[in-house]
Amino acid sequence: MNKRILLAGMLGAIAMFIWASLAHMVLPLGETGFKEIPSEQAVLNSLQASLGTQPGLYIYPGLGLPPGATREQKNEAMKAAEQKLATTPSGLLLYHPPGAEGFSARRLITEFITEMAEVLIAVFLLSQTRISSYGGRVGFIMLVGLAAVITTNVSYWNWYGFPGNYTLAYMFTGFMGYLFAGMVAAKALGKYAPVALSRAA
Repeated sequence: MNKRILLAGMLGAIAMFIWASLAHMVLPLGETGFKEIPSEQAVLNSLQASLGTQPGLYIYPGLGLPPGATREQKNEAMKAAEQKLATTPSGLLLYHPPGAEGFSARRLITEFITEMAEVLIAVFLLSQTRISSYGGRVGFIMLVGLAAVITTNVSYWNWYGFPGNYTLAYMFTGFMGYLFAGMVAAKALGKYAPVALSRAA
């Protein structure tokens, strides 16, 4: 990978990381859509008694299928689950047993590495185009960001019922991260000639 592209990606990732930190620690975006459970301790005690040390993503109501269920059993269970939805609560539960890791340096480093990979991919894709203007390059990375933020967020809202305000807040946070990354990366690229133009020359 060209050193100019690598530099642009790293600087863009720093800009994205700074924005994400501000969005979650200074602005209310990171808290949007979350609620605390009434009578929390009673619910936590019940969860620990039921799930113990088994972390995981649980869906309820469950299908109640035995191991190795046949397709016919699965179809019948799906029909029963549809009926349950009319009379019982439903949703997803992400459970961690006692001792889970909180805010840590490892998680911050993982987040930065993830964002650096995102921006490097966007800048690399940009380098394969004929776009040479600053505005065009920023716009390209913004479009990559738009595709990224709708990929999972909208599906989770649609299929699993994630709160609309949570979905919009996280889409906005992610999209703005790509905007700031694009502004910095495009500036860092300077007069770097896109690969497509270099090959055509």
